[in-house]
Amino acid sequence: MQSPICAMLGIEFPLLAFSHCRDVVVAVSKAGGMGVFGAASLPPERLEEELAWIDEQIGGRPYGVDLIVPNSFVGKGEAPSSNSAKVSDTHLNFAADLLEKHGVDSTGLSEAMEGRQSFGDNMHAEGAAKLLEVAFRHPIALIANALGVPPPLMLELGKRHNVPVAALVGTRDHALTQVRAGVDILVVAGGEAGGHCGEVATMVLVPEVAAAVEAVGATTPILAAGGIVTGRQMAAAMAMGAHGAWTGSVWLTTSEAETNPVVKEKMLAATSRDTVRSKSRTGKPSRQLRSPWTDAWEAEGAPKPLPMPLQSLVSEPALRKVDKLSEGGHEGAKALATYWVGQGVGLMNEAMGAGQVVQEFKQDWIAACERLNGFIGE
Repeated sequence: MQSPICAMLGIEFPLLAFSHCRDVVVAVSKAGGMGVFGAASLPPERLEEELAWIDEQIGGRPYGVDLIVPNSFVGKGEAPSSNSAKVSDTHLNFAADLLEKHGVDSTGLSEAMEGRQSFGDNMHAEGAAKLLEVAFRHPIALIANALGVPPPLMLELGKRHNVPVAALVGTRDHALTQVRAGVDILVVAGGEAGGHCGEVATMVLVPEVAAAVEAVGATTPILAAGGIVTGRQMAAAMAMGAHGAWTGSVWLTTSEAETNPVVKEKMLAATSRDTVRSKSRTGKPSRQLRSPWTDAWEAEGAPKPLPMPLQSLVSEPALRKVDKLSEGGHEGAKALATYWVGQGVGLMNEAMGAGQVVQEFKQDWIAACERLNGFIGE
């Protein structure tokens, strides 16, 4: 395909798959797209293990790594280990009470919180630098950053190693800031997206950013993101000015994904209305599958979510316990179980392999383009 994304990344089809599962990354890259491994929560030694495995399995195909190094968060400039001391008993008790109401033993949440420092540590310059050092020891073809302009070290290493740097944006102004900073690819994520997202819909945001980039004379390629789980949606985004698609949610229900089986079943049964955009998981707005857990944090009288990364120290230990118990058949935990997913979940109705998903995207994309061409009179 004659997309600048394909030329820049050395791939056949401009479909990028963000996933925390290395098997998905490999399968998508082998199918002609590009897998991007989500590494934000991993300590450096784990990242080394995961990337070494990918290198062995991917057969020389291109793949990328995604980090979260936000421009602003609580504790920036301080020792990362100080975060746990800032978490209030009010929030911990609220999480514990919520678990107990659903028959889940809340014992050990405080201790688990103390051990949940990797995510917060990796946001700091020192922690991010360690992950970047690991990533650039491997033959990655892309490095991506979420929640702000990539740190100078990421941009520097990208240029030094000739690896394109991508950045996720949720507004026109953020996109122009990234262009001025020198990023190589804009991932333009609409509010339908799973995980961290803004408020502007993909249908509006993609053409808005495309026009703004063109107006300043830039040629930075755009990947559309947010609710895209089919080839026809990808074609529509490209018709609006994108050069390809960045996807995440659609891979959560694939056979390779390590998603909690209980959550997989919920996603396959969900409609587009069964997600909620909330700060209750990380402290920044992120879209996730609705459950009694998300409802409780949004209810009147619930404590206001703590800023990033403190809220994660409350939510993640509790939700990990929920996941473990739900897989064992605990009914209360099964009800509470949730995960990040976009509004496109309503179109995710069939479990299949990641490679098959790529092929479905290609066929659906071609059919959509042929349909549009059919509207052009001779």
